[in-house]
Amino acid sequence: MLLRPSPLARAATAALGGALVAVAFPEPGWWWLAAPGVGALVAAVAGARLRTAALLGLLHGLVLFVVLLRWTAEYVGPVAYALAVAEALFVALAGLLVALVLRASRGGGRSGGRDAAGTPAHREVPPGAWTPPGAVTACLQAVGAGAVWTGVEALRARFPFGGFGWGRLAFSQADSPTVGLAALGGAPLVSFAVATTGAALALVLLHLAAAAGEHRLRREGSEPAVGPSSTAPRALARSTAQALPPLLLAALLAAGGALVPRPTAAEAGTLVVAAVQGDVPEPGLDFNAERRAVLDNHVRGTIELADAVAAGRAPQPDVVVWPENASDIDPFANADAAARIEEAVRAIGAPVLVGTLVRGSRGTGLPADLEAGTGSTGGAGSPGDELQDDELRNVVVVWEPGEGPTQVYAKRHPVPFGEYVPHRDFFRLFSDKVDLVRADMVPGERPGLLDVAGARLGALICFEVVEDGLVDDVVRGGAQLLVVPTNNATFGFSDESVQQLAISRVRAVEEGRAVVHASTVGVSAVIAPDGSTGRTTELFTPDVLVQEVPLRTSLTPAARAGAWPEVALTVLGALAALVGALRGRRARAGRPDDDDGAADDDPRGPGPGARRSRVPSAAGGAA
Repeated sequence: MLLRPSPLARAATAALGGALVAVAFPEPGWWWLAAPGVGALVAAVAGARLRTAALLGLLHGLVLFVVLLRWTAEYVGPVAYALAVAEALFVALAGLLVALVLRASRGGGRSGGRDAAGTPAHREVPPGAWTPPGAVTACLQAVGAGAVWTGVEALRARFPFGGFGWGRLAFSQADSPTVGLAALGGAPLVSFAVATTGAALALVLLHLAAAAGEHRLRREGSEPAVGPSSTAPRALARSTAQALPPLLLAALLAAGGALVPRPTAAEAGTLVVAAVQGDVPEPGLDFNAERRAVLDNHVRGTIELADAVAAGRAPQPDVVVWPENASDIDPFANADAAARIEEAVRAIGAPVLVGTLVRGSRGTGLPADLEAGTGSTGGAGSPGDELQDDELRNVVVVWEPGEGPTQVYAKRHPVPFGEYVPHRDFFRLFSDKVDLVRADMVPGERPGLLDVAGARLGALICFEVVEDGLVDDVVRGGAQLLVVPTNNATFGFSDESVQQLAISRVRAVEEGRAVVHASTVGVSAVIAPDGSTGRTTELFTPDVLVQEVPLRTSLTPAARAGAWPEVALTVLGALAALVGALRGRRARAGRPDDDDGAADDDPRGPGPGARRSRVPSAAGGAA
């Protein structure tokens, strides 16, 4: 039985799939819809011409990213949707490659039954049609489709301008059993499992649809009789049985992560951490128009915490984490800002990690040893780095009681079009919004390793938590706890903050580390190494979280492997697409592959007087 959906049906299925994947992310966070969403795209491109498959992928991606990234347009308007279009182009590539993977069972080639002598009798299969593969072939195609999706995610996480990995399937799975796989192969393995599950489900449904359609045609007399009256029901049952292996594959991948241990016990003691969410006067792009007010909010929150400690209402923290941009007044150049920070540090009696912006050669007020670079633990952008006067960096400064600033970590990957504008003159031709970014930040050079309160912390500023390599660097460098200072004020009351928190939760499982996720405006949380959270803060509400967290030193398999699982899956996806391309080429050349009989059976059944052939939708060879 051939399946040949109409162009409208294909487009509707692809668009629906994009919507399903989008709502798998917070909010609403219906993670179980991610796999069916990918499956919808697989079903839409099955049997499609490559150009059609690419267009279907583009449609899927546009729906996905316009919905998912709508927070980018919160204050800059429709021009922000250029990012959604750029990301959708990668999904167009995924649609094309998935169609290649499925070419072993697509139309536009040949299919065949057998004549009276028992020899193959091939005939043309209409372009745009799809025939069911055998069970093993379907499983292999699902794996190939999942690998293709993972490889395309890897590509868009790196290109262009360093990439943008937001919206990877793994980051929708913080609450799912599948997230456990992150500890084995990182976020790429989780994405692979979700995409493969979706592809397997799609192939099962397509297989059953083909079998049911053939059964209906035979019952209605639209196809020739092929023997005893019980043949058609037996064929339907046989075809249903052939759908079980890919269904089992989907179930195994969906639930397999629940079997992976997620240890949370301390291995190097514990640390009491506090995250101060000071809030801002106004949400939006001008959140820091009153920069002193933002700094004062965080100073006030820290002093109030000190009062609570003195009154016995809160435990004494070992370290306090302020968010990104807690002080956009350079404390090395502004004595008043430095005095306010010093006041908060003195009150709480613990080191404070201060998120701030630093211009030039670190300004004034640094001790001579740090100015020479000898007092730094080697974090990126240590005060000894040579900087030109016009360079701006997004940094975390460790401010110690009685010592002042002792270590500096500079963000290694500033956000393109958010913290710097590449090729500014060129992009200004399309929109003057690029000049909302008034100064281009420059990157730090080393991992964010900070030795504080007897523990080694791994700092990842804001969107850096999205990047696999930056996270792996600090953990393999000895980080026992991860801190993610972030600023979500520019995105208002949108879903950006909860989507980012979900990413930090996946990272906790992946690396086996607790994570302190501190935002200027929320949502802030302290995350356990198993990805669970305690109390979370509300948006645009001053708040303080204090919690004891375990310090861990062991490395998960994912941390040890680094990028290799992603590399392996990307290569697997490329090979699967190449095999599909070669099969398609052989089919067009008139050289059918007889090893996979499922695609080669005549879906119309044998002609009058011919010997009985296998029911085509159930056949697939024993494969």
